[in-house]
Amino acid sequence: MPAKTAMIYATVDGHTKKICQRLIEVLKAHEQEAELISIEDFDGDLTPYDRVILGASIRYGVHDKKIIALINTKQPELESKRTAFFSVNLVARKPEKSSPETNPYVVKFFKTISWKPDMVETFAGMLEYPKYSFFDRTMIRLIMWMTKGPTDPSTVKEYTNWDKVTAFGNRLAEL
Repeated sequence: MPAKTAMIYATVDGHTKKICQRLIEVLKAHEQEAELISIEDFDGDLTPYDRVILGASIRYGVHDKKIIALINTKQPELESKRTAFFSVNLVARKPEKSSPETNPYVVKFFKTISWKPDMVETFAGMLEYPKYSFFDRTMIRLIMWMTKGPTDPSTVKEYTNWDKVTAFGNRLAEL
């Protein structure tokens, strides 16, 4: 019987969900299924699943608090299953910060929790200034200015390396 997989994600602007959808396509190519669940809709029950994949984006330096709460409250259950975690953030657009070992948000995240998933990955996200509120656009422009990224408020740029997403999906199929 194939493993039953939950892919639980937290997204601010929808890009993490888009990455999850690609991962599900890759798993389907391996004749595996995954149930895609927004953290907003997750009922808290991990019992039916053999594998749990968690994906979360970064906003203002932190992952979604509901993903963190899920990890902290369900850690023993997560540790009894095959698990993976991926982070989506704009810092990962820089090659030297695109791995879980070198991405400052991922490094900091794993210092604040004790759960250790079987697999971890980091993906660059998407910058979409016109979609953001005035406050978010202003703050993200400031952050991008400080990190030498694009600050033009009309910028829409996807930094995601889809080959890397596909490769992660292939590794998930072996998990």
